Amino acid sequence: MTDAEDVRRLALSLPHVVEIDSDGFDFRVADKGFVWSYPERSPGRPRVIRTDIAVLYVGDEAEKQALLLGEPERFFTTPAYDGMPLVMLRLAEVDIDRLAELVTDAWRMRAPESMAADLHDKPA
Repeated sequence: MTDAEDVRRLALSLPHVVEIDSDGFDFRVADKGFVWSYPERSPGRPRVIRTDIAVLYVGDEAEKQALLLGEPERFFTTPAYDGMPLVMLRLAEVDIDRLAELVTDAWRMRAPESMAADLHDKPA
């Protein structure tokens, strides 16, 4: 079981990450978002920032579908994200090692090659 603070700690441990001021969490590398809190929208109601759910960049539709079909207890999507390489992750349903893998993979897909090399150069 993980939470928003775990997302924050993991994201900020990666090179060149900037946290954007928000009601939840929002992390970018090279001005590209890779993980942020889910802005839930319900018809006729104000948007609610859900810090118990992370939106993750996954790269492409094939990866998105693999996660949605393979781990439906953890991942979901909404019509607003149709056609976008993004999934929502229920943080309470994932352990810290899996979260670290997902956040790092999202970062790798958004970071330019020149920055991605710094991930391997960073001391453990």
